[in-house]
Amino acid sequence: MNKKRVTSNDVAEHAGVSRTTVSLVLNNVEGVQISEETRQRVIDAALELGYVPNAAAQALASRRAQIIGLLLTRNPHHISSDIFLNQILDGLITSAQQHSIRLLIDIVEPRHQKKAYLELVRAKRIDGLILSGPRFNDEALFSLQQEHFPTVLMGQLPDLDFYSVDIDNYSAAKNAVNHLISLGHKEIACVTNAHPAYSAAADRLRGYQDALESAGIPFLKQLVRYGDFDPESGFQQMKSLLADERKITAVFVASDVVAIGAKAAIVEWGLHIPQDIALVGFDDVPLARYLDPPLSTVRLPASELAKRASQMLIRIIQGDPPRQKQVLLDSQFIVRQSCGAHINPN
Repeated sequence: MNKKRVTSNDVAEHAGVSRTTVSLVLNNVEGVQISEETRQRVIDAALELGYVPNAAAQALASRRAQIIGLLLTRNPHHISSDIFLNQILDGLITSAQQHSIRLLIDIVEPRHQKKAYLELVRAKRIDGLILSGPRFNDEALFSLQQEHFPTVLMGQLPDLDFYSVDIDNYSAAKNAVNHLISLGHKEIACVTNAHPAYSAAADRLRGYQDALESAGIPFLKQLVRYGDFDPESGFQQMKSLLADERKITAVFVASDVVAIGAKAAIVEWGLHIPQDIALVGFDDVPLARYLDPPLSTVRLPASELAKRASQMLIRIIQGDPPRQKQVLLDSQFIVRQSCGAHINPN
């Protein structure tokens, strides 16, 4: 026979208090005068009886779904090869569990974004939204802003008034290319992580360009190729660079995932890293240090970015939004063997 579910009324009777007191104690409601003795008696009763709050009842009481959404604005085939995404999910899931809420993940292709955003918001399926990888040409975000729905961007769009968490992609890319320049490289190519409609891709490309120009090295458009989140795009774009008549000695790839494909193209071409071409990535995915040779890259705090974004969103949902709307976390350039310099023990 199925065991009868323990209710808050059972806890109240066992502790000798009202159901209201049980609710106030177990939901940790602030500003209510309840003696420490009574509070402990309720907690002990709940533990003894094995009381588990009903999630649906909690949602009804708070008029919230107890769910936050993560929206990925990409084509579905990109997701399976995105090692970086695993770190984002780890941070979001950890934070959601700490706050006893669930995480809904949705993948939306660019042409369906406006409809998908508004459906999620108006159907009340989620309490708030985290959007990863915002794009400058995303008209759906303007509609979302008009809804005044709790939203946090993992990335930046300066023209929109959203809360956001990010790194300084521009400075991080510039530092990475400056390292190649410091090693004597002048013919430095670039493969972006994505189309520059994505804000992070545009900022990293701009960092590459300004690093060259600050060093007196001409920026040449013919040395730039556009990746598309996955290794295959890195492979194809690197082959395109190698087929060009202009000889390059180094390449900055603005994503480790894309750089894995670029590395394969270099090897297939019969060249060696870093002897023939130095290679630098971006993100420091877990696999980067185990490549042969280990990949020099920008370490991006992916899990921490996700945690901060979810914590910010939860505060907005609870009516206690942070004063700081845009948060930038630190990044670090990690020197390994792929750029021909000394090995960083980290």
